Amino acid sequence: MATYGAGGEGYSGLNGMVSETEHKIMTDLPAELLEYILCFPVLKHVDICNVSCSCKRLHDVCHGRGKVWGHQYKLRWPRLQKHYRQNECCDWLKEYRTRHTVGLQIRRTVVSISKRFFTEVVLGDSFAEIESLGAPEHFCEDELLSILNSDRRKSLTLKYYAKKILYFLRQQNILRSLKMFLEQPAEQQSALEGAVLVDQYCNPLADVSLDGISSQLEEITDKVKKMLRMKNSSHPSLRVTQGDCCAVEDFELERQVVVALNAVLYEQLQYKGNECDYYNPLNSYIHQVLLRRTGIPISLSVLYMTLARKLGVQLEPVNFPNHFLLRWCQHQRGSGDIYDFVYIDAFGKGKQLTAKECEYLIGHQVTADYYSAISTTEVLLRMVGNLLNIGKRGEGNEKSYQLLRDSLDLYLTINPDNVQYLLLQARLYFHLGIWPEKVLDILQHIQALDPSQHGAVGYLVQHTLEHIQHKKHPVEPEVKRRSAPEHVEVQYSVGLIMKHKRSGYNCVIYGWDPKCTMSQEWITTMRVHQLSSGANQPFYNVLVQDGTCRYAAQENLEPHSAPLEIAHPEVGRYFSEFHDSHYVANEELQTRYPEDMAETLGTVRDLYHRLTPSSGQASGQQESPKGPGVSSQDQKSQENQEAMPM
Repeated sequence: MATYGAGGEGYSGLNGMVSETEHKIMTDLPAELLEYILCFPVLKHVDICNVSCSCKRLHDVCHGRGKVWGHQYKLRWPRLQKHYRQNECCDWLKEYRTRHTVGLQIRRTVVSISKRFFTEVVLGDSFAEIESLGAPEHFCEDELLSILNSDRRKSLTLKYYAKKILYFLRQQNILRSLKMFLEQPAEQQSALEGAVLVDQYCNPLADVSLDGISSQLEEITDKVKKMLRMKNSSHPSLRVTQGDCCAVEDFELERQVVVALNAVLYEQLQYKGNECDYYNPLNSYIHQVLLRRTGIPISLSVLYMTLARKLGVQLEPVNFPNHFLLRWCQHQRGSGDIYDFVYIDAFGKGKQLTAKECEYLIGHQVTADYYSAISTTEVLLRMVGNLLNIGKRGEGNEKSYQLLRDSLDLYLTINPDNVQYLLLQARLYFHLGIWPEKVLDILQHIQALDPSQHGAVGYLVQHTLEHIQHKKHPVEPEVKRRSAPEHVEVQYSVGLIMKHKRSGYNCVIYGWDPKCTMSQEWITTMRVHQLSSGANQPFYNVLVQDGTCRYAAQENLEPHSAPLEIAHPEVGRYFSEFHDSHYVANEELQTRYPEDMAETLGTVRDLYHRLTPSSGQASGQQESPKGPGVSSQDQKSQENQEAMPM
């Protein structure tokens, strides 16, 4: 029997006699056993590094391609396992070092963004530097997800920009996939795959995949087959397995498929056209159509056409004005006569129409060209065009600007030489004050495509160059100190959670002015003169629970009796953390309001300490402000305020 380690000189055997110790050490163990020991969960990468440096034997056991570093890698970054084949042999130590380095680079970049882009109303290509790192994309994404999945109430600013970077990176990846899709031969392009790519680009943070969507469609297909089996147990569509594609040639058999499809889709599953909320962008996203079981003509047509083809019935998309349709040939295939087709209205529960009846949908006659079948690329252009029009109809907030930018990106990826939309993209970026260098590139491209646009191009070039010069000499941010005599009437401070007395909404203050700074037109529209103090009182920039930004009069606000988190997408832009009673301003906001955090802490103690001694004591022990106070500069968002006295 042997004793491992540097212990005593002997041991007591089974017969009670003391024997000589066979002195052995840990490194005498077999490599497999040492690997097992070093993969114990309590050991971290620092421990393995120290062990590896202790002697050659342990250094060899901890070699880069061995189990020890493979275990450490999988333990620390479990999400990355999907990128490796099972039992794949690779240099895990090298992978570990690379992933660790990428993580540090990503965090440094995310931390720096708030300082550089805090004053931007809409962020432009401010995250392209992440791509310039040359790091593996899945490493970058994993680090960003690690930031987003950290403590819900902390690191809010870090999460705010991490989310935007992740949005940007995923969009770039989807755009590459879309370009590859468009390079395929037209007969190999699937309208469903194109619709999924559009969906993914506009919702890059959602869990949307072609496999996931296809799986849901297979479930619907199975329901249709079940209904077909009840009517015709020998129907050829029942022999089609997943992934196969066979055309049903007989018209009566096709009719049976269409009848069964209508019954399942519109009667059993209750799909319908969204007439009540037609211009909601969700109607154009295929995963939302499946989730909400409603959509607009084109999204429902893509769904309907895909299901029909899975069952062997070939339907063709028709770019009918104002109402997208499908056509179903009733006679010899390849016919050019519009009267040889039945037209299916997927928005109207699969109703079958003649060519003449189609005109009743839109209330006027059209030429025969509008009844022609179109390509998958044209389907996508129509789908993206709908989103683009919704973005143009938007309220001028960041959400509508984002939709407009996304749909323009998609449209110009599909049709890069469309002068109308290139000019719209240039004007949008110019209006938002973002990507001035890209604006110049777009304008140069427009000039090459259409010299007649010289006037519009020249105007934008001149003012874009002025903007670039202006950015080289940024204006110092305004600093508002509560101790200044002109601010004596300001009662509240940034970070306080408030309630609007008249409207009842909950909000958090992220800025203030000693008097209303809006235009006379805004003051009149909002009936500010009806307030007891009118415009001659402090006004506050607030983030509202419903996702809006508003400008509220002091007399209409009061501290919330039971502070709660404000679920606003811009919270992280201004605040770094949420305590139980208030938000902590980030460094950029504190720079603009250097005395507000101390005021906020004092107000919180006075308001809530007395009411709940235990929680008040806790809030009293919170860390003091790290620096100067809080500020809010986003006056542009005030233009979209509530239409009532503040």
